[in-house]
Amino acid sequence: MSDTNFLVREPILDPKQRVVGFQLSWQQATQAGETSTEELNSVMEFVAAQLVDEEKGFLLGDSILFLEANSDLLRSPGLRLLPPKNTVLILSKRYFADAASFETIKELRQAGYGICLRNADINTLDRAIFSHISYIEVSLGAADFASQAKMYAALKQTNVRMVARKVASWQDFDACAALGLDCFVGKLHLIPKPNMAQKGLNSAQTTILQLMEMIRKNADIQQLETVVKRDAALAYKLLRYINSAGFGLRTEVQSLKHAVTIMGYSPLYRWLSLLLATASTAGNSPVLLETAIVRGRFAEILGQPFMSKTEAENLFVAGMFSLLDRLLGISMEEVLSSIQLPEAVTEALLSRGGLYGPYLALAEACELNSMLVGSLSETLGIKPEDVNKAHLSSLVWAKNISNL
Repeated sequence: MSDTNFLVREPILDPKQRVVGFQLSWQQATQAGETSTEELNSVMEFVAAQLVDEEKGFLLGDSILFLEANSDLLRSPGLRLLPPKNTVLILSKRYFADAASFETIKELRQAGYGICLRNADINTLDRAIFSHISYIEVSLGAADFASQAKMYAALKQTNVRMVARKVASWQDFDACAALGLDCFVGKLHLIPKPNMAQKGLNSAQTTILQLMEMIRKNADIQQLETVVKRDAALAYKLLRYINSAGFGLRTEVQSLKHAVTIMGYSPLYRWLSLLLATASTAGNSPVLLETAIVRGRFAEILGQPFMSKTEAENLFVAGMFSLLDRLLGISMEEVLSSIQLPEAVTEALLSRGGLYGPYLALAEACELNSMLVGSLSETLGIKPEDVNKAHLSSLVWAKNISNL
C-alpha cells in the first residue's frame, strides 16, 4: 500500500458495549492533500490481503468494517476483495444525487455491501432512499428528546439500523440504547464511568497476581502448580490460552509443568497478564478487554524486530496493563502496588517513556486517530506498511483469543 498511509480504527459497539466491528480510516504521514485514487485502491487491496484468507475466509469472523467512502472508493477494484456482508461504506447524501455514484451504490447494495448514510436530516429525507441504505448516522439532541424518540421509533420499523457517533457521555449512551440505536462509534469506552464502584481484585485475580509474582522470583514449578490447582477454572483457561493458535505451539500442552518445560517462565508471565484482564468483572469489560488485548499484541509485534523475545513479551504485558485500571475499577497506582513489574514496563505505563513507552504510545495513537502516529513511527524507525500489518494482525489475533 502507499508509503504514507496509516490505518487507524475506532470500535463499533452494540448497546451492551460489545465490539461488533471497527471503523477503519487512513491517515497520511504528511499533509500531502487527499489520498489519491491509486492510493485508495492500494489501501483496500492491503486490508483485504491481511484480513481475507482463501481457505478461512474473513479473519475477523462476523465483525463489520465501516469505511469512509467517496466516489473513487466506490469504483475501487480493491474494495471488491472485501466480503460484502462484513463491509459497510459510509457516504454523504450528495453521492445519492450523483447519477454515476448512485448507480454504483445500487450495484454494491445488490452485491450485499452495506451503505451507511451520513449528514442527512431524517425529517426531510426521501423515504425512497431507505431501500438503498442499511445504516443511517444519527445524533442525540437532548433539547429535542421527545421528537427524536418518535423519529427513532419510526426508523425501528424499517430495515435501516441506526448508528450514533460521538456520544459524549455514558448517560447519552444509555439514552441512545434506550431509544433503540444499534451501533455506537467513538472513544467513549476510554472514559471511566462516573461513580463506578471500586471493584478491586476478585479471588481469581488475586491468585493470578500471586502466580505472576512467583514467576518473577523464579519460584519452583511445583509451588506454581500447587497455587494453580486451587482454581480448576483458572488452570483450564490458562491451558486453553497456551494451546491456542495465537501461541503457535506444535504440541498440545497438558500441564503447567509441561508449559514451563517447553516455553520457560517469561511467556507464561505474558499469558497470566491476559488472564488477569479476562478475569475482570467490571461492567464495561467487553470493549475495554478487547482494546487491551489488541493494544498488547500490537505493541508486541511493533517491538519484535528491535528487541529480544522476552522484551517483546514485556511489551505485551505493558499493553494489557495499560487498561487494567479501568478493567478492575481501581487506580493505576493501586494496580502497580499489587505487583512488582519490570521497571521499564512501569515507566511505560506511567509516562510512556523508557524502552517500551514509544511502542505502547504508537499502538494507542492508532486507536485514537492521533496525529502522532506518523512522528512516533518515524522515531521508532518503523515503516507505515509494517505499522499497518501489525495493527491488522493484532485485530485478528485478539479476535481468536476472545473466542476462546
